Amino acid sequence: MVSSIHVLGSHQLGGADRFFIRLVEALHRAGHPSLAVIRADSPVAQVFSPEIEQVHLPMASKWDLYSRWRLTRLIRQRQPDVVQTYMGRATRLTRLPAGSQALHVARLGGYYKIDGYYRHAHAWVGNTRDICDFLVKHGLPAQRVFHIGNFVPEPRQVGADELHALRAHLQLDANAFVVFALGRMVVKKGFQDLLEAFARLEPSVDGRPLELLIAGDGSQREALVESARRLGVAARVRWAGWQNDTTPYYALGDVFVCPSRHEPLGNVILEAWQHRLPVLSTCNEGARELVRDGENAMLAPLADPAGLATALQAMLALSTAERERLADAGHATVQREHHETAVVEAYLAMYEQLRPRP
Repeated sequence: MVSSIHVLGSHQLGGADRFFIRLVEALHRAGHPSLAVIRADSPVAQVFSPEIEQVHLPMASKWDLYSRWRLTRLIRQRQPDVVQTYMGRATRLTRLPAGSQALHVARLGGYYKIDGYYRHAHAWVGNTRDICDFLVKHGLPAQRVFHIGNFVPEPRQVGADELHALRAHLQLDANAFVVFALGRMVVKKGFQDLLEAFARLEPSVDGRPLELLIAGDGSQREALVESARRLGVAARVRWAGWQNDTTPYYALGDVFVCPSRHEPLGNVILEAWQHRLPVLSTCNEGARELVRDGENAMLAPLADPAGLATALQAMLALSTAERERLADAGHATVQREHHETAVVEAYLAMYEQLRPRP
């Protein structure tokens, strides 16, 4: 049994935050007691299973000395085997008390600044091989850098009545061919490129109206809504807003598009595969590692609306059977390489390898 404290300083509910929840809950299910330290204003607090113990700290900034002191005291009181931190703020604020035997593992899902944030940890996890290479290039010891990917949960079953009601709520045509996309509405997620690509396509596929469904929110939302109007596609774009439960929206989709200009891993690709959707992604960092073009998904040029339109048109031109083959291959990739059991076992093996011996 491994006892652990997991620290997250974010106040969002993006891909990294959702993985934090999944891993903490998975470790708990596997019989390893895990405590979550999060911000009180984080939506993560509302999503966690009630079985997970939570401690709320402000973690208001990277200079929050009160939270740093509280974290150190908490570690001294609980004496966990492992303290695992997620992203820069939590890692910077986490300092083990003198004499602690805990292992401090910093988990990274991006290409972050190392000095001043991460170097004091004992070990580092990158969720892609490219991130691990980045860590080693910045001077972290290769023998303590571990590649462990993400996992995504099995989707719940969505009933026909729920889908019918959601389709009506979103005002999707009953016979629409739905292109689905999901994410934070910020520049690096590439939604402007997706809108421009969508505007280049014919308005129907095999006699079905072609509609675009986007779930998410962010600082660019108003600008994107205006862009859809300016491009002449506003009547065929549906804005679902931020959703904690995304499964029904995946269930509405016929294909999934990840238009990101920058995506270290691409949890949304894994989620779409888990929901057995055919995937088209731009050739971002994560997709280059996850996707075998034409086998388990299709790739499009990066930050290139015209190229994305061409690739999307090629996806739409496939037969239903060909799209199903892509979806099945993607689902098999998740089951083989990004399954909960394999990821949890990899973390436990790393803890066991690195944990100080009495």
